[in-house]
Amino acid sequence: MATVPNLEQFAHFAAATDDSPVVMLNLIKFSDRTEYAAYGAAVLTLVAHQGGRLLWHGEPRQTLIGEADWDYVALVEYPDRKAFLNMVTTPEYQRIHQHREAGIAHTVLLACDALAVA
Repeated sequence: MATVPNLEQFAHFAAATDDSPVVMLNLIKFSDRTEYAAYGAAVLTLVAHQGGRLLWHGEPRQTLIGEADWDYVALVEYPDRKAFLNMVTTPEYQRIHQHREAGIAHTVLLACDALAVA
């Protein structure tokens, strides 16, 4: 399974003209929790520098529907897609990205837009 977006996925995300906030839903299966912890501690500073914030994170306890085996779930909000793109293209992010890659066996990353509550 992939741990980084392919070029088509990245280009599609980057081409979006929407400037509303975006929440990134991270589903992660660890290969090395220590490596990912090093990434996680450093990336939150970079997220904050772009105006983003960690909304929620936790460990899944039980799958009720479907088949899933995730170790960690996080919701990270960015002011817009550009803020996320700015972050992942900084030299600082490139320096810590190795810890992410070493720490993740596989992942799903979904860009989510908010819907109005009825």
